[in-house]
Amino acid sequence: MSEAKPKLLIIEDDEGLQRQLRWAYDDYEVIVAGDRTSAIAALRAEEPVVVTLDLGLPPDPDGTSEGFATLSEILALKPDTKVIVASGHGAQESALRAISGGAYDFYQKPVDIDELGLIVRRAFHLHALEAENRRLAEAAGGSNTVLGGMITAAPEMLKVARTIERVANADVSVMLLGASGTGKELLARGVHNASGRRKGAFIAINCAAIPENLLEAELFGHEKGAFTGAIKTTEGKIEQAHGGTLFLDEVGDIPLPLQVKLLRFLQERVIERIGGRKPIAVDTRIVCATHQNLEAMIAANAFREDLYYRLAEIVVPIPTLAERPGDATLLARHFLLRFAREMNPAVKGLAPDALTAIDAWGWPGNVRELENRMKRAVIMADGKMVGAADLDLPSSAPDEGNVINLKAAREGADRKAIRRALARSEGNISNTAKLLGISRPTLYDLLKQYDLHG
Repeated sequence: MSEAKPKLLIIEDDEGLQRQLRWAYDDYEVIVAGDRTSAIAALRAEEPVVVTLDLGLPPDPDGTSEGFATLSEILALKPDTKVIVASGHGAQESALRAISGGAYDFYQKPVDIDELGLIVRRAFHLHALEAENRRLAEAAGGSNTVLGGMITAAPEMLKVARTIERVANADVSVMLLGASGTGKELLARGVHNASGRRKGAFIAINCAAIPENLLEAELFGHEKGAFTGAIKTTEGKIEQAHGGTLFLDEVGDIPLPLQVKLLRFLQERVIERIGGRKPIAVDTRIVCATHQNLEAMIAANAFREDLYYRLAEIVVPIPTLAERPGDATLLARHFLLRFAREMNPAVKGLAPDALTAIDAWGWPGNVRELENRMKRAVIMADGKMVGAADLDLPSSAPDEGNVINLKAAREGADRKAIRRALARSEGNISNTAKLLGISRPTLYDLLKQYDLHG
C-alpha cells in the first residue's frame, strides 16, 4: 500500500493560480479553497498541517482584511498549523502583521513556484519535528515519574520514593514531614497504591481546614440524635477508610482532647462514634503529614508525645522544590503541556528567559506555587512561548551569597549545572553535553563522579 501524501491546503481565489499550484505540488495531496468559508470547512474536514493563504480573498480581493480574518480563524481552530501567507499589498507591513499574528512564513506575490515549494517543504519538516518533540517530551515526563504520579529526576526525591516503596507493604504508620506544597498528599497516595491496601479506599482529611468542634465528628462519625442536626447515623473518615488508608494532613492541628481519642484508636484499633455506646473494630492504616515541628510542640505541651510515637513509626522528610535541582524545569514542562491542552493550545513551550527564571527562583510555595504560576502563564500568554514575564518572575538570577569552601562551591555548582542541563535536554546525554560545553565522555565521568544517575 502506498504511503498517504501529506495534505496541503491552498487558499487562493485565482482559479488559474489554483491549477498551477495543484500541478506544481504533486508530492502533496492538494486541497483548494477560494474563500474563508470553504477554507475553514476544508480545514475541519481534512486537517492539513500546512496551509498557503492569499490575503486578498473575497469579498475584499484588493485588500487584506478577509485574509487576516482567515489566518486568525485557522490558528484559533488548529494552532499547530503552519500557515504561509502571500500578498502583493503592502508587503513589508503585511509580512510583519502576519508573522506577529502567528503565520509561519510570508512571501510576496507574484508566486515563484520553486521558492514557495521550498518554504512548504520546510513547513512540513518543522511540523514533523515539533510533533516528535512533543511526543518525546511527554515520554520523558513519563520516564521521570515515580510512585505512579510524582515527577522528579532529583536524587533527593528519588530517595524519598525508594523509602516509600520499601515501607509501603509494612503495615506501619508513616509521617511525612515537609513544607506546604511539596506534594505530601501525592506521596501519601503513593504509600497507599504501593501497599497491599491499594484495593481499599484512600481517604484524605485536612485537620487544619475543619473547625475544632466538627473535627471529631468528621474523624469518628456520629449516631443519629447525638447532637443538634445529627439526623442520621454517619460513618467518620476512620471508618470509611476500613481496609484502606486514612491520610491526616496537618496532623499537628488536631486539638489535645481529640489527640487522646486518636491515640486510643491507634492502640486498640477500635473507635466509638459520637453518641455511640459500642466499640467498632476498624482496620485502617494511618499516614499523616505536617509542616510543623512536632518535637517543639511536644516540648510546649501542644502535642502528645505518646501519639507522636504511634504516628511516627516511619518518618519521611520531604525536600523543598528548591532542594531538588532540575525538578522545577521538569515540572514546569509537565504543567505547560497539561494546561496548554486544556486551556490554550497555541502555547508550545518555555522561552529561554523563562527557563533561566525558573532555575533561579527559590519557590517558597514549592510545587503548588509552580503549578499556579504555570497555569496563569499559559492562560495569559500572548504568543507561542511562555516567558519570564508571563510567570511574573524576575529574569535575572538572585545573588547566591558567598561560599567559603572553594572545592565544595565548585562541586555544588557542577551538580546544579548538570542537573539543570539534564532537565532542559530531557535526559538526552548528547544535548546535555552540548549545553554544558563539554564532551560526552567528560559528562559521563562527571555523572559517575557525582553519582547523578540516581
